[in-house]
Amino acid sequence: MVPVTRVLPTEEAGDLLALVREIADEQLLPQVDEAEAAARFPREVFTMLGQAGLLSLPFPEGFGGGAQPYEVYLQAVEEIARGWMSVAVGVSVHSLTASPLATFGTAQQQEEWLHGMLSGDQLGAYCLSEPQAGSDVASIRTRAVREGEDYVITGTKAWISHAGHADYYTLFARTSDDGGRGLSCFHVPADADGLVLGEPERKMGLHCDTVREVVFDGVRLPAHHRVGAEGEGMPIALAALDAGRLGIAACAVGLAQRALEVATAYAAEREQFGRPVASNQGLAFLLADMAAAVGSARATYLHAARLKDAGLPHGQEASTAKLVATDAAMRVTTDAVQVLGGYGYTTDFPAERLMREAKVTQIFEGTNQIQRLVISRHLLAAHS
Repeated sequence: MVPVTRVLPTEEAGDLLALVREIADEQLLPQVDEAEAAARFPREVFTMLGQAGLLSLPFPEGFGGGAQPYEVYLQAVEEIARGWMSVAVGVSVHSLTASPLATFGTAQQQEEWLHGMLSGDQLGAYCLSEPQAGSDVASIRTRAVREGEDYVITGTKAWISHAGHADYYTLFARTSDDGGRGLSCFHVPADADGLVLGEPERKMGLHCDTVREVVFDGVRLPAHHRVGAEGEGMPIALAALDAGRLGIAACAVGLAQRALEVATAYAAEREQFGRPVASNQGLAFLLADMAAAVGSARATYLHAARLKDAGLPHGQEASTAKLVATDAAMRVTTDAVQVLGGYGYTTDFPAERLMREAKVTQIFEGTNQIQRLVISRHLLAAHS
């Protein structure tokens, strides 16, 4: 294991991270290769993480949360990703599904639903993207039409993690044609009549992260399942997107950290011409560049998280963290395959899996091209 020096705000946070690291080493790493090969959804792992209090870290104690700063929560996500990327992505997704309720829900809604979410008894799915509306949230077409005391929901969501395994779906649907201001947020139970699941997507990596289309075929939902005011869905979604980008940045750093560990261990043990291959300066410098990329990406997401914890604007910084960390993960995992040589290209070692998993981090939660657009808009807005 390549050591990571962390400066944490409290002794409690240090103990927490030590627990997460232990879980990653003793419970996640030993089973990840077999589970990913079998594409088995690890529901029992999410239950275990919930029981350990790791699904509630950034939420207030009054809701059953851990009341931890976001910088601590993200470092916990990073440690989980070092052990099992699909699980870490699932933790980030689940946090996104609970955030609207924690921030915009009524006291009655929070009492009814939030405790189950944070305890791990319930697992959520986040229904924002559609076949024709990924990063363009304002183009969402799924509609929720008010009929008396109910809403009737019709439309299709795409690329939904946990679909078919989730207990509820946090849904964004159009309640009017007033552009981005016409969106609303809903809490949809998984057993709602008219909720239909597509076949699992056949993906390049993250095989334990089940992804499907979710079709809402006239789903009738009581009006009290709307979270926040009607038309408030866009700010709810945008607030969650910043958090989601930071979550994926932390996941990407954990993935890259694992790749660095695999490559370093191999280089130290593998001998060629009577000496470890790590004694070759060209390969040693490659490891150094990998370590620099991981450390730089970690610092970038922690900076954004600390701004968030301080209540300061952090949209540009969240996009920067997502861009830097995921590009670093792609580069570091590719270099890890190179360090292992022919073995890196085989499934006998985890390097090839880590490289395949890294690619999607540059795509979901807004492609890295979208992150560049967001960053440039922030820069130019300061001069308008």
